[in-house]
Amino acid sequence: MNQYPLWKYLLIGVVISICALYALPNLFGEDPAVQISPAYARDVKIDDTVQDIVEVKLKEVNIPFIRIERTPKQLLVRFKDNNTQLKAYTILKDALSEYVVAQNLAPATPDWLRALGAMPMYLGLDLRGGVHFLMQVDMETAIRQDEETHINELRTLFRENKLRYKGIHRVTKEGSGIQVTFSALETRNEAIKLVNKQYDNFDITEKDGINEYRLFMTFTEKALIESRQQALEQNITTLRNRVNELGVSEPVIQRQGDERIVVQLPGVQDTARAKEILGATATLEFRMTEDTREKWFEVEKNGKVPLNARLYHERDGNPVLLKRRVIATGDQITDAAATIDQRSGRPAAVVRLDSRGGKKMLQTTRKNVGKPMAVVFIEYHIETKLVDGEKVTTRSKTEEVINVATIQEEFSKNFQITGLSSSEANNLALLLRAGALKAPMEIIEERTIGPSLGEENIYLGLLSIMLAFAAVMLFMWLRYKTFGLVANFALLMNVVILVALLSLLQATLTLPGMAGIVLTLGMAVDANVLIFEKIREEIANGNSPQSSIHIGYEKAFITIFDANLTTLIAALMLFSFGTGPIKGFAITLSLGIITSMFTAIMLTRAVINYIYGSKTLVKLPV
Repeated sequence: MNQYPLWKYLLIGVVISICALYALPNLFGEDPAVQISPAYARDVKIDDTVQDIVEVKLKEVNIPFIRIERTPKQLLVRFKDNNTQLKAYTILKDALSEYVVAQNLAPATPDWLRALGAMPMYLGLDLRGGVHFLMQVDMETAIRQDEETHINELRTLFRENKLRYKGIHRVTKEGSGIQVTFSALETRNEAIKLVNKQYDNFDITEKDGINEYRLFMTFTEKALIESRQQALEQNITTLRNRVNELGVSEPVIQRQGDERIVVQLPGVQDTARAKEILGATATLEFRMTEDTREKWFEVEKNGKVPLNARLYHERDGNPVLLKRRVIATGDQITDAAATIDQRSGRPAAVVRLDSRGGKKMLQTTRKNVGKPMAVVFIEYHIETKLVDGEKVTTRSKTEEVINVATIQEEFSKNFQITGLSSSEANNLALLLRAGALKAPMEIIEERTIGPSLGEENIYLGLLSIMLAFAAVMLFMWLRYKTFGLVANFALLMNVVILVALLSLLQATLTLPGMAGIVLTLGMAVDANVLIFEKIREEIANGNSPQSSIHIGYEKAFITIFDANLTTLIAALMLFSFGTGPIKGFAITLSLGIITSMFTAIMLTRAVINYIYGSKTLVKLPV
């Protein structure tokens, strides 16, 4: 009656052995490390030369290191303590300016465990230290940029179809929208047909003036929702790319609501650099110049800018007149890298365009050899201040010409930009390589957690788990004797299996996650309490010990299953609709419910069957 077949014992033994193996890496801790990775993968590589530089620089200043690990994508130097790590970071950052040098914590897992794919759990921000940003996306600017893009497309569309218009511009007095003015009614009617054929995201309104026929276009509600969604998704993608460039491991970048993004960077200590890179909205535009330099100063003096041109300024304040037609924009840049111009010896940025941008660049440069082309640097700023007790948000846009150069020969995808300082070239290359933000963002909440606070959180979290574990084990032993010891063994295995699953899933453990583990301990032993009390009840009713064991497990199973199922459903709801710490709690709770069902029912019964199943019993120590 109370005997398991051999295969069940073997299955339980294999499961526990595998889980113990994959939980083991969590006992080895982490080493302070400096991570070196390519800033521009196609230009620099991690090879013997880089490793030699690292070793020489560290030996020159007598900085000891545990070992150096190299892969094609990165070099990892391990140290004994944080002070040594910080000294090495300062030295290597100066010595390897072409690479991303970042401080990190590297798992101290032995090689034989790593060969089996066994890795420790990730530690969250509250345990490891780092920075937390809550960023607000400026959706108004995102809509405004989409309108500017459509204005350029409409100009091209009308020009290709030989439709003459008097003017086209954004409307700001009536909210938002695009207004096109025509001299003839027939031309406007043709334009309406053309726009309706080409676009399905506009609501079109006709307005007449004195000898003018206006076309007023606004985005449909569906188009506005899609534009905001795209802005949020593009910003999240760009932030991920920028975080990768910073060399941060296990970052958390996720959406919060319809306009906010949460960014958590465990282990980051240079918060100023992180804020500068994450919030920057730099992008570029490439335009041909209009007229001569003498004409530029004349236009600035009299204020009469030609319809097909726009007046910009260089960094020294000199005016530059550029054509309205944009050749290529920042979102068409696929790669960028800081370099040194071989002709002038000055810092520069090498740029690579996508096929669409490269095609337009080739067509333009082929027709304009010997003519100057300008690079416009664009940056958006958003700032919130308290005015009379109320938050007032101001938006500004900086546009300046950073380079005007004569086209010496035709080119397409690959070229370089000069006129930058060394730091500007590095930052611009990083931002362009990671991608441009669709809309500027403002950091509305910032929290910094120091490594010492993280260590304290780990200590207190582990202490709470151990105290809870000890209290539960003591209670079970005193209350249920031998059966209580079996439950305690199952409880220990439950923790091992839970840690193994979290490690295999590479889940991030946070303080709420630790709370989920503590709750799991109580729930796991609760199942055994139900079983043991049922066994006592059956013995009191006069059943034999063997029959009481069998009935106790069979009848208690339904109650345990129902109770755990309802808790699992609640945990899944928390995971589905919660964010950040709530998700961490839901993950550990969900996994804990599953593991406790296995250990509290199957494992304890296997042990009790092995001890008592073949014996003739008069009474049970329960």
